[in-house]
Amino acid sequence: MRSHDTAPVAPEEHALAAPVTSPFSVPIFRAIWLASMSSNFGGLVQAVGASWLMTSLSDSPQQVALVQASTALPIMLFSLTAGAIADNLDRRRVMLAAQALMLCVSVLLAVFAWNEWLTPWGLLAFTFAIGCGTALNNPAWQASVGDMVPRAILPGAVAMNSMGFNIARSVGPAIGGAIVAVAGAAGAFLTNALSYVALIVVLLRWRPDVRPRDLPRERIGTAMAAGLRYVAMSPNIRIVLARGCVFGAAAAALPALMPVVARDLIAGGPLTYGVLLGAFGVGAVGGALSTGALRLRLSTEWIVRLASLLLVAGAVGTGVSRTPLLTIPALMLAGAGWVLALSTFNVTVQLSTPRWVVGRALALYQMATFGGMTAGAWGFGLVAEQAGVSTALYAAAGLQAAGGLLGFLLPLPASGTDDLEPLDRFREPRTAVPIHFRSGPIVITIDHRIAAADVPRFLAAMNERRRISLRDGARRWTLLRDLADAELWIERYHVPTWLEYVRDNQRRTQSDRENFDLVRSLQIDGQVPVVRRMIERPVGSASAHHHPSGREAGDPLTDPTRAS
Repeated sequence: MRSHDTAPVAPEEHALAAPVTSPFSVPIFRAIWLASMSSNFGGLVQAVGASWLMTSLSDSPQQVALVQASTALPIMLFSLTAGAIADNLDRRRVMLAAQALMLCVSVLLAVFAWNEWLTPWGLLAFTFAIGCGTALNNPAWQASVGDMVPRAILPGAVAMNSMGFNIARSVGPAIGGAIVAVAGAAGAFLTNALSYVALIVVLLRWRPDVRPRDLPRERIGTAMAAGLRYVAMSPNIRIVLARGCVFGAAAAALPALMPVVARDLIAGGPLTYGVLLGAFGVGAVGGALSTGALRLRLSTEWIVRLASLLLVAGAVGTGVSRTPLLTIPALMLAGAGWVLALSTFNVTVQLSTPRWVVGRALALYQMATFGGMTAGAWGFGLVAEQAGVSTALYAAAGLQAAGGLLGFLLPLPASGTDDLEPLDRFREPRTAVPIHFRSGPIVITIDHRIAAADVPRFLAAMNERRRISLRDGARRWTLLRDLADAELWIERYHVPTWLEYVRDNQRRTQSDRENFDLVRSLQIDGQVPVVRRMIERPVGSASAHHHPSGREAGDPLTDPTRAS
C-alpha cells in the first residue's frame, strides 16, 4: 500500500461495549496497519532502488529529482477521479484493484531492471505507473478511516498510520540501500512486488458492512463536479489546499534531492542514501508520536508553523553539511516537520467534510499537495542542476519560511468544531405531476416574509444560505424582492434533475441547522416559508413531453433508477 496518512477499520467496531480510545483496539485496524507496514517497507525499498538506479543511468540532478516527481504527478492528475470512484464504489474493491495494479507494475519493473532494458525515461514511466496505482488507492483508503473509526480518535488514527509509514521509512531505506548494493535495483523492485501480498490477503479477507444506498450512484463526471463545487464553496478546505500546495512545493526538495545529497555533498553510495532516508523516517516517527501531545497544547495553525520551522532548519542544515554527522540530525528535524504538517492537513480536511464527499475532498487536497511536490521536485532539481544542490536546498528553505508566514494571512481553521452528521430533516415531497429521478430541469422558489427591521440580519443569513445551497448542488441561486410587496423575498435556484434536488437536500448537515433556524425565526409572525417546486418546459414541448397518462416523456412504467 502507498498511503502516507490513514488506514480503514471495520464499521462494526463502532459498537464496542467500552469506549474506543485507541485505533489499535479495533482488530481490523491492527491487521491492516501491520500489513501496510510490509507494503510501505517494500515501497521505500523500491524508491531507493529507482532513485539510485537513475543516478547510474543519468548524471543530471534534474532527472534524479524527476523520479520523485513522476510518482507524485499521477496523484495530482488523477486523484479527483479516484476520489469520485471512492465515494461511489466499494472502497475495499477499489483498494484491491489499486494494489493489484502496483503489484503487476513492480514485477515488470523488476524484469526490465534485471535484463538491463531500462532507460531514464523508461524508469520514469514505470514509477509514473506505480504513482497511478497510488492515486487510485489513496482516496479510498483515507476516506475509509472516518467511516470506521469513531470521530474522537480520528486524529490518532491518522497519526498512527503516519507513524507506521515512517517506522518503515526509518529502516526501509537503509535496508533498501543494502539490497541495492548486494542485488542491484532489480532486487529492490522484486522486494517491493512481494511486499504487496500481505495487504492484498488482508483486504481479501476483510468483509466490512456496506451501508445500503437510498439513491442511485452518481456518474463519475457528475461526482467530480460535485466534489469541485463542494470544495470551492468551503472556505476552510480551500485554505488547507492552498497551504498544502505551498508546503508540498517547498518540502519536496529534500526527498527529491536526497540521492544527490548522498552522492555529491557527502560522497556516499546507495547505503549512505538509505541511511539518510532512514534518518528522515526516524524524525517522522518522532513527529507522529508527538502529534497527540501537540494537539492538546497548540492550535492547528501553530502545529503547521512549527512543522515549517523544522523543515527550514532541516533544509539549511543539509545544505550546509558535508558530513553525515550533521546531515542525519538535520534530516530528522525535517522528517518530523513533514509528518506534523501533512497529518495535520489530512485531519483538518477529514474533520471539515461530510462523509458523502470526503473521498473527493481528500483527493483534491492530495492533488494540491502532490501538485506542489511535483512542481517543487522539478523546480528545485532544475535549480540544483544550474546552481548546485546546496543552493537549491537554501531556496527550498526560503519558500518553506514564506509558507509558514502565509499562515498569518490564511490561518488554518480549528478542526473538529463542526457537526457534519446529516441534518435529516428533508423528506421527498409528493408531487401532483408524476415525475421520476431524471425529470428536469427543476426550479425551486421559497417565499420569505421579512419585516423591514430584520432585513439586515436576513440578508446576512441568506448570504450563508447561498453558500450552503451552492456547495451542496444548487445552481443559479438568486434572491429576489417583490416590488409590489416590500415584505416578500423570494429565494430561487435550479437543479438539473429531480434526483439532484433530492441529493441537494439530503446533503445538509447538523452544522447548517443554525442558519436554517435563524432564517425561520426571522419570518413575520413565525410564518412557514412557502416552497414551490416546478419543472421547466419549453413552450412548444407539450405534445413532445406530455402523455395522456400524465407521465413525463420517456418515463418507463417502472423507473429502474427510482429508489424503492
